[in-house]
Amino acid sequence: MTKSHYSIGIDYGSESGRVLIINVKTGEIKGMHVIPYKHGVITESLPINSQRIPIGSALQHPQDYLDVLEVGIPCAMTKAGIQSNQIIGLGVDFTSSTILPVDRELTPLCFQKEWQHFHHAWAKLWKHHHTKVQTEKIYKLAAKRKEKWLRQLGFNISEEWAIPKIFEVFEDARDLYDASASFLEAADWIVSTLTSSLTRNNCSLGFKTFWNESEGFPEAFFIELDAEFGSTLLSKLQGNVKNVGTCAGFLTEEWANKLSLPIGLPIATGIIDAHSAVLGTGVYQSETLLMVMGTSTCHLMLNDELKEIPGISGVVKDAILPGMYAYEAGQSAVGDLFGSYMKNHVPKSYHCEAKEAGLSIFDLLEKKARSLSPGENGLLALDWHNGNRSILSDADLSGVLIGLTLQTKPEEIYRAYLESTAFGTRIIVETYLEWGMKIEEIVACGGLPQRNDLLMQIYANVLNKPIKVSKSDYAPAIGAAILGATAAGNKNGGFSRMEEAVKHMASPVEKTYYPHPEHVQIYEKLFYYYKEMQNYYGIQHVEMMKTLKKLRNQKNKPIELMST
Repeated sequence: MTKSHYSIGIDYGSESGRVLIINVKTGEIKGMHVIPYKHGVITESLPINSQRIPIGSALQHPQDYLDVLEVGIPCAMTKAGIQSNQIIGLGVDFTSSTILPVDRELTPLCFQKEWQHFHHAWAKLWKHHHTKVQTEKIYKLAAKRKEKWLRQLGFNISEEWAIPKIFEVFEDARDLYDASASFLEAADWIVSTLTSSLTRNNCSLGFKTFWNESEGFPEAFFIELDAEFGSTLLSKLQGNVKNVGTCAGFLTEEWANKLSLPIGLPIATGIIDAHSAVLGTGVYQSETLLMVMGTSTCHLMLNDELKEIPGISGVVKDAILPGMYAYEAGQSAVGDLFGSYMKNHVPKSYHCEAKEAGLSIFDLLEKKARSLSPGENGLLALDWHNGNRSILSDADLSGVLIGLTLQTKPEEIYRAYLESTAFGTRIIVETYLEWGMKIEEIVACGGLPQRNDLLMQIYANVLNKPIKVSKSDYAPAIGAAILGATAAGNKNGGFSRMEEAVKHMASPVEKTYYPHPEHVQIYEKLFYYYKEMQNYYGIQHVEMMKTLKKLRNQKNKPIELMST
């Protein structure tokens, strides 16, 4: 009997890494293992010496990424019960922009005693928001020079992107910057480590580093930004650039022995996690919007035409499928917003009630919030608790909740937050439509759509469109496995074209949420006020938000008291 072939897909998220082993012909998930990051997201102090780090920092320990490989792959293989020679390829997706400074041997600087006490030596997670000064400098110069590449990045620069993070290291820790041979997207670091060959993926480069295939990096812009920065940066961004869907290289003997996988196993070029989900859900047609919903949400579309849309995170050709333009927009806090509310604001009595009922606190709040009709809570919120990614592109914005009374209950606030993220998504949808994109279908994937029926029903009502939910909440990992099968090629039991791999391996739609006409009408009115709030706090009176943010960031500084 002919043995089945399998591909490994590894999805690196914000809190954990997931390893999936998938049958390349049937799409069956044969084995899976999830590795929570031991060090989590580092926001207060370094794990080495408890040294405090600046407010707004979001760092990670790259050893956690290696643990996903060294522990996760063997565990998933054991669960799959297959032989290593049945594995034909491996793909990786990663949060982005997650940036890591390394030496010439690809060793992270935070692994070295000389640098491990410097917070800039650690991986800067995508939601690292301590680059405001650098981001403003970059944007002002790009706007002044009327840079062409700025138009393809939604006419904005985000603090979450690679160049502001690297520029921050240059300005704040020049010695460490000089000691870095390369600054790598974490996806590229993993792929390059496994293959012992420095490779960069065009998806991350195009969306996060102002690069495009025809013109490369804007060297003249970098030099005008800072002569020394510009003259040294390109050497730290060197590497063999390969398109998503190609083979980056082959597994080295060292890593094959560590992972008990075949020497020379094809390793796919890396990809951004949300973009990988497009493949994993089988949403590779134009006129379909994919919402990848987790700690944050990415709103992705494919189109065969280039459209320069203000406020989105960018458009890059060949970043997901060959010949297609990939479009990305997003919200910086969705699951993170709900989790923060549960952790910091839900009273202890609710946690006790949930425990007594045998429910999670999320399930209890959803049950209570479900009993409320749209508008019954009398609340309206702005979902900017981690800044606004699209379309205002301002990390200094913060959350707003209006309509509170002495009788307001936790479930009423929770429902307002659910609704606020749906309204934020509608802003993005309307922006896409305004600039000539057609949206005939909306698909959602990720952990949130699988676990929260109320949330998805609210989205259907707010957007006034059916929302299809992918059967698997591991769409990015499935997409990574699809890339692994494509990297293997037809001769090795994989596929010569990505579209073929998608048809065999992508996760099908599990269920669909349809809008309720009577609720749609109420949400139309609430959305009108949401837009009014957005304009008031995000545009007309944005300095109020920024002043509050500055005051918060000075919480550890002495305050001078004034008397009259």
